Amino acid sequence: MKQITLSPEQKVALETRHKSSSDRRECDRIKAILLRDENWPTPMIAQALRIHETTVVRYIDAYAHDQKLTCNSGGSLSYLSQEQTELLIAHLCEVTYLHSHQIVAYISEQFQIKYTVSGLNKWLHKHQFSYKNPKGVPHKFDEDKQTAFIEYYEQLKSSLTPDEPLLFMDAVHPTQATKITAGWIKKGVDKPIETTGSRTRINVVGAIRLGHLTEAVIEQYSKTVNGASIIDFLNQIRARYSTSGVIHLVLDGAGYHRNALVVKEA
Repeated sequence: MKQITLSPEQKVALETRHKSSSDRRECDRIKAILLRDENWPTPMIAQALRIHETTVVRYIDAYAHDQKLTCNSGGSLSYLSQEQTELLIAHLCEVTYLHSHQIVAYISEQFQIKYTVSGLNKWLHKHQFSYKNPKGVPHKFDEDKQTAFIEYYEQLKSSLTPDEPLLFMDAVHPTQATKITAGWIKKGVDKPIETTGSRTRINVVGAIRLGHLTEAVIEQYSKTVNGASIIDFLNQIRARYSTSGVIHLVLDGAGYHRNALVVKEA
């Protein structure tokens, strides 16, 4: 039979449940657990409760393995107080865990309460959590900034001379994308995860002039896209439009576009 060591909070929870339970067998289980925590041997517990020693061993082992207190197959005890339960639910709604053992570790660290993985899984299902994929949603944009950009773009486009090309430039990474995996999420809730491409394998930088796609400048960089590769690409654009006056570029807010050396070179 396993030894059981209860925290003060666990003892209070067990005592409270014992007082409120009308199931005699459940009360016997709780008393056996409390007595075992006080280092009572199996024969003494069995004699005090007037049950067989093998029953005591079964009660203790079932509790040690899965916090089992009820006589049916689905019973387990939530050690968390109401306040702790609400805090944990709020945390799980904010943070998506891929594995139950990670939540077990979080509960142990935050509340000094021990759960088994199987016991926690029952707790999660009881509190309306299920294991499913979050919902991917596009990255949000700033509508005001977009409106301001469109106005500026229209003004710029109308003021260009024939020797002033206006190019749209960007880097793409076609082999990589956000991978959405499953986690513990509240039932009936679609949890959004912002999706975006990653930059690790194929890196292609391109610049196009609307209405002149045959003039597109495209270059592939094997390792990464950084300030040095952007400077190299700017030089290719200059070579392609060597007879032009001012070259206008429309870029996104990527860090390598705002690199100090890139700004200086531009």
